[in-house]
Amino acid sequence: MSYAERIAADLGVRPAQTAAAIDLLDAGNTLPFVARYRKEATGGLDEDQLRRLSETLTSLRALDERREAVLASIEEQGKLTPELRARLLAAATRTELEDLYLPFKQKRRTRASVARERGLEPLARLVLDQPRSRETPSDAASRFLSADVPTRDDALAGARDVVAEAIADDPAVRGRTRDKAMQWGTLRCAKAPSAEDPRAVFELYYDFECRVDRLRPHQVLAVNRGEAEKVLRVRVDLPERDWRAAIASTYRPDPRSPWAGELELAIEDAAKRLLLPAVERDVRSALDERAEAHAIEIFARNLAGL
Repeated sequence: MSYAERIAADLGVRPAQTAAAIDLLDAGNTLPFVARYRKEATGGLDEDQLRRLSETLTSLRALDERREAVLASIEEQGKLTPELRARLLAAATRTELEDLYLPFKQKRRTRASVARERGLEPLARLVLDQPRSRETPSDAASRFLSADVPTRDDALAGARDVVAEAIADDPAVRGRTRDKAMQWGTLRCAKAPSAEDPRAVFELYYDFECRVDRLRPHQVLAVNRGEAEKVLRVRVDLPERDWRAAIASTYRPDPRSPWAGELELAIEDAAKRLLLPAVERDVRSALDERAEAHAIEIFARNLAGL
């Protein structure tokens, strides 16, 4: 589907109108000029519709540019399968695209990458596969000892690091956890110890909590301001049942396997050290975007009134 067709569906107008508007804007014409003097070409699109068209077009083009970069990066690594290519091409948002790219993104050195360098990935695979064998994890770990991995506990800890990163980077897990956080997460604020707020500007938020999906744009902006001025400490909490359900849909310890305890430990570590902090950043970013878009809309409406 072309940009014109996608934007037309969003605006509820004909593709011919959006195609004409895109051509005019790409030729260097300004929004006010097109709205006022090219109505016959655009079928009467007003300035607000043209502004939304321009913003959506910029977003779609940026998404496709990033998509090409992601495809090239994964192909260069020799890991671009037909299935993955199809999923990347079908990604409708930047967030979905980045979730798919995350396992292939070049990262700084992590605990998991160190464990891989020490040859512990096959041991991590046993944790993920949950085999029902008589061999205990400790016995299996003895095969991976080296100068860098002196004990069985060290080997198992490294394997769990690899598993924890795999869980946290899994696009399905990340997406489900983010969706849960956007629906059931709670944003909590508290006054920072020894913070100065002489005029009590942020007093409403000294002890504040609200479900993420019920936050108002002005509350988000106020909280951000208070945090930036180091008056407030802010966090997003997600009930344990929700993040556990998101992970369990893909990674589930098998009680009949001697490896169940190792996977459970890796899940706990993945959630608290990697997944939940990343999802909290995603939620805060989404809230910021909505609040800023709302503020711009109000400003534009007031300006139009003047």
